[in-house]
Amino acid sequence: MVSVAEKTLVQPTGGLRRRFMTLLYRSEGVRGYALLLPTLLVMIAMLVVPLGTLALQSFWTQIYFKLDHSFTLNNYLQIFDFKQNPIYLVLLFRSIIMSLMVTFFVVITAYPMAYFLAFKVQRHKLVWLILITVPFWTSYLLRVFAWKIILGFQGVINSGLISLGLIDQPLEFLLYNQTSVVITLTHAWAAFAILPIYVSLEKIDRSLLEAATDLGDTPRERFWRVTFPLSMPGVVAAGLLVFIPTVGDYVTPNVVGGTSGIMIGNIIQSLFGKANNAPLGSAVSIVMMAAITLLVCAFLMLIGRRRWKHAET
Repeated sequence: MVSVAEKTLVQPTGGLRRRFMTLLYRSEGVRGYALLLPTLLVMIAMLVVPLGTLALQSFWTQIYFKLDHSFTLNNYLQIFDFKQNPIYLVLLFRSIIMSLMVTFFVVITAYPMAYFLAFKVQRHKLVWLILITVPFWTSYLLRVFAWKIILGFQGVINSGLISLGLIDQPLEFLLYNQTSVVITLTHAWAAFAILPIYVSLEKIDRSLLEAATDLGDTPRERFWRVTFPLSMPGVVAAGLLVFIPTVGDYVTPNVVGGTSGIMIGNIIQSLFGKANNAPLGSAVSIVMMAAITLLVCAFLMLIGRRRWKHAET
């Protein structure tokens, strides 16, 4: 027998459950959020909470081995004090320029390969895609050290040129500078740019290309008028996929960059490590992320305005 008290406890619970289940089955929005809930929880735990902690820590002060939790803007003032300590803004600007160069070289390197896969390969495309990504199955650090060996004073390039009699002394500009960092990062991120460009090219309606040919376009004109504009979403995605993470890279500059090839990521790593100044490192990280966000938003707005003007015309 169920007592009256138990009935009063069970009925509201059962009613709420039935009401929730009815809402869940009838509302598409609720079902969508229910499906997204596990991912949202992971995103909050792994992304939002660490970023919030980083932002909060940037307003603290490191005093030897202790943290002063009182609110202060001294870390940000130190970063933007260009006269007294310009290193942070200089390295941030250098990192952005180097990342833009890497993005440019990655895109112009990846685009021909993606075009070949999309338009020239008719059979076994999956095999080609696997072959492209095979070199990138190895450790990122090993590939960086491999480029250090290739670009070194007694590396493959210098040894080959000396054996051919083209040079007498090793070329010093190949290693421990910004050039070596750009070359290494370009190779490291090439495969990540091929795939989005390939997907964008693969989705192009081939009848549009046939129509352009029937209207008298040459292959070159057809490419610049039809193929390339329609593949821009993949190019933009590849560019963002390369630019955003390479700005904060610190492993590659540390191995092949030397003193003239360091980037903002090296300063952040040093502040959190040897310098033992986590609040200042957090502030530099926040400034770097804010600069990247502003650049990406400005770029996307520019692309959107050009598409809007092109659609109107």
